[in-house]
Amino acid sequence: MTGRIPRISNVQLDADVQTIRALKGIPDYKPHNPEFSAEAAEAAVERMEATATAVLLAENALAAARTESLLARANVHGVAIGVKDEVTVIYGSDSDQVAAVGLKKKSDRNRPKRNPPKQGE
Repeated sequence: MTGRIPRISNVQLDADVQTIRALKGIPDYKPHNPEFSAEAAEAAVERMEATATAVLLAENALAAARTESLLARANVHGVAIGVKDEVTVIYGSDSDQVAAVGLKKKSDRNRPKRNPPKQGE
């Protein structure tokens, strides 16, 4: 088969499998083309089922890998937060080490400013 891969609906595929299964009830079926023998048809169904199983297993492995990746990312984030907390505790909130890990030094923070009362109120 060259070009596009045809998409077969589930309804059509179920009907096709039933057609192939029905060949077991025709003992004298002898096709002219060996590609359409009962054995070849049964092998095609078995191959389809094997590939569907392989796809399912691959999807499950992908889902497990994604979950592992998300957990690893969450762990890195938790460790980074813990490192920042530890640096603050060890060196103080106004140290250069706090700035080195990406936090603002206490002295670099802006103090809250009072808003003057609005005129006309």
